[in-house]
Amino acid sequence: MSEAILAVEELRKHFTTTTGFPRRRTVTIRAVEDLSFTIAKGEAFGLVGESGCGKSTAARALLRLIEPDAGSVRWRGEDVLAARGAVLKALRRRMQIVFQDPYSSLDPRQTIGAALVEPMRVHGLATGAEARRRAAALLEEVGLPPAALDRYPHEFSGGQRQRIGIARALTLEPELIVADEPVSALDVSVQAQVLLLLRELRQRRGLSFLFVSHDLAVVRWFCDRVAVMYLGRIVEEGVAAQVLEAPLHPYARMLREASPVPDPARRGALPRIIGEIPSAANPPPGCAFHPRCPHAIPACAITRPPLRAFGPGRRVACLRAEELMETTP
Repeated sequence: MSEAILAVEELRKHFTTTTGFPRRRTVTIRAVEDLSFTIAKGEAFGLVGESGCGKSTAARALLRLIEPDAGSVRWRGEDVLAARGAVLKALRRRMQIVFQDPYSSLDPRQTIGAALVEPMRVHGLATGAEARRRAAALLEEVGLPPAALDRYPHEFSGGQRQRIGIARALTLEPELIVADEPVSALDVSVQAQVLLLLRELRQRRGLSFLFVSHDLAVVRWFCDRVAVMYLGRIVEEGVAAQVLEAPLHPYARMLREASPVPDPARRGALPRIIGEIPSAANPPPGCAFHPRCPHAIPACAITRPPLRAFGPGRRVACLRAEELMETTP
């Protein structure tokens, strides 16, 4: 694997809110806890997990769309979290995001041309006719006609809007695209078109991706490596095919079993993960998954397992990972 262009270490993000009636109390939501991973040039790295596990918060925090509370984010060795002013502006050219909802990520009062030209103007890349020419070329690259420049978001379908969002992310010629559930709001047939577009852009432009999704099939098809998150922490990380075919962590294994596959032999009720995900405001002690884990032992309620190496490029946070490895199908 080539050298990492993005290195995230011990990233943490908590939110403080008030709850309760009539007596109000302050609670801390531990959205992301000590997240660490790297992304190499040209690599697609996936973050998967249940809704509310902290995937999108982590993606936004490393881009500083929300400010993290602790940790380190380095882009080619440069400290992203310490950057200010012109340095931060230059770093943001290198990392762009495609949002989940194509209906709310575009300004309804702004034409598509204005949405694409504005980043070029702000970063001093192009203005006037040259910026408009570049915007038209970007639309063609994502499969839309140049005539779309003078139209508004409400005139497009969800899939077309997501293509526009991808074009907007490409205006500054970034090296890394953070794709935050980019196809979850789209019809299945449109999902396939957008995923094929993203793969073509990755190959043509040499892009790296942080791909956030809850769809294991999509992640396996698109990503090289994957990290499975649970309650703000990574519980397993490794090569996508290996982790999703033969997971070692009980949560990753149950997540795979609960994912539908196009196999007639598996018709009937799908297995499900027992219980509900705990509150991030009051996570369980020890291993956060132990209240739902069929393999839990008393030590799991006391000791938080660290991410340990299990072969090249694979890490698992489970006290019983060695035992479970022997029963991996």
